[in-house]
Amino acid sequence: MSLYDEGHTVAGWTGFGIATVGSGAVGVGVCTASLPLVAGGLAVVAVSVLVTWVLHLAGWGKPPGARLRGQWGMRVRDAQARNGHPGCVSCRLAGRGRRAVVVAAGAGRPTAGESIPLSPIE
Repeated sequence: MSLYDEGHTVAGWTGFGIATVGSGAVGVGVCTASLPLVAGGLAVVAVSVLVTWVLHLAGWGKPPGARLRGQWGMRVRDAQARNGHPGCVSCRLAGRGRRAVVVAAGAGRPTAGESIPLSPIE
């Protein structure tokens, strides 16, 4: 079993459901040559992106990458969402997770006695 559990969240499934309805409306609009229906469907797809983003920021989405098995459940809220997830575009767009890091010359490199972790879990 992999340590990665991408997209199995309330935010992901809600956004998927809304986007599916919008895509269906776009498809029907194309088949019936109805420009208002195509525009309405595209608006619904745009709303799905916003709803997913808001739910992610509220803690119902998970960060990308490896997580502990206890965090895999869809109904488990992410406690780290307020601080922002490292490497998460959604969090950066919301202004979260921007931390100034000052690194001295040579700092951050592992020495001979240190090991490099293979994943964020280790």
